[in-house]
Amino acid sequence: MSVLEKISSKEAIALEEKYGAQNYHPLPVVLSKGEGVHVWDVEGNKYYDFLSAYSAVNQGHCHPKIIDALKSQAENLTLTSRAFYNDMLGKYEKYITEYFGFDKVLPMNTGAEAVETAIKLARKWGYEKKGINANQAKIVVCQNNFHGRTITIISASNDPVATENFGPFTPGIVSIRYNDIYALQEVLEDENVAAFLVEPIQGEAGVYVPDEGYLKQAFDLCKLKNVLFISDEVQTGIARTGRLLASCGNCSCPDKSCSGIPEVKPDILILGKAISGGVFPVSAVLANNDVMEVIRPGNHGSTFGGNPLACAVAMAALDVVKEEKLAENASKLGNLFRSEMEKLIAQTDLVRMVRGKGLLNAIVINDDEDSSTAWDICMALKENGLLAKPTHGNIIRFAPPLVMTQDELLDCVSIINKTIKQFEE
Repeated sequence: MSVLEKISSKEAIALEEKYGAQNYHPLPVVLSKGEGVHVWDVEGNKYYDFLSAYSAVNQGHCHPKIIDALKSQAENLTLTSRAFYNDMLGKYEKYITEYFGFDKVLPMNTGAEAVETAIKLARKWGYEKKGINANQAKIVVCQNNFHGRTITIISASNDPVATENFGPFTPGIVSIRYNDIYALQEVLEDENVAAFLVEPIQGEAGVYVPDEGYLKQAFDLCKLKNVLFISDEVQTGIARTGRLLASCGNCSCPDKSCSGIPEVKPDILILGKAISGGVFPVSAVLANNDVMEVIRPGNHGSTFGGNPLACAVAMAALDVVKEEKLAENASKLGNLFRSEMEKLIAQTDLVRMVRGKGLLNAIVINDDEDSSTAWDICMALKENGLLAKPTHGNIIRFAPPLVMTQDELLDCVSIINKTIKQFEE
């Protein structure tokens, strides 16, 4: 079969089922084209994308500025490895550190790699700067987190689907309740704690937003106990929640660049997904010199990390975020979306609540986690021209590209309302 040969949805699904490992349970739609907030399947049916590749496509599908950067750089140089310098990496490192207000960056490729990098960095800092005894460093995480799929990261998970039959697990990871400042206060009494790793909003868990002030209190406790505060913004970063970074709290940076003094400025910031607009795998770990200086030649690396193609794409993608004011748009449309969902909730018993920030939102279906109701609703949404996906059984996450207009959002609200009402009949 030629790679250019057109195939049907049924044929594409059959190929994946025969030759691919069953590590995902996708909605039965086979996409072949994307532009802005829309995607098309191989039969030509058009849909609103309300997942944005788990917030990787914040800038919209195939944004022309990002694609132009990809094409232009691909014609010159794609990879050198870090055995040599290249003419793009230094530009990118200067660009991204100034953009987010940090001294140094460790460039990586995927979100999971970036989380692993942050854990390694925090442990080394714990030994060399805090004075923790060898092999005793602990990383504190929160229950119901999703930081990735590597062995070390699932060692921090309490999801049995993620952990069953993958042990033994990495030691030195302590799990506490999310959004519980007293649990954090208690665990930080242990002098062997090097870092607290947290998602500002737990996306995969069902878009759980912590109480107002929780992140600031957690940050202050970490400072008091000489513990690094690590913010995993792989999903929540890059304007998704209505600010450039969700951990900024009430940050009032005039250009949303967070280069000023935000309410919470992490010691280590983890970015991925939308840092490249979904065009190329790019992730980054940012920190100031007092933390990053513990990494020396040979301690860490990646053949593809910081490759010229990734650097060009990431700079273009981050340009788009500022130029098109995507944080402001996400904030405005997010408020509108939740307001419209509250109206729907008042009219139906099927939807129990809506929660979120910016354009990272979820509705909770009034059924138990073991039911198929949320999946069935997503199937009905697909038939009505909108793609979304359940998480944890009875929760549907809604996260459209941030380039969406108000008219498009209201059209999507109409589709959701129509689908829910049809489903009740």
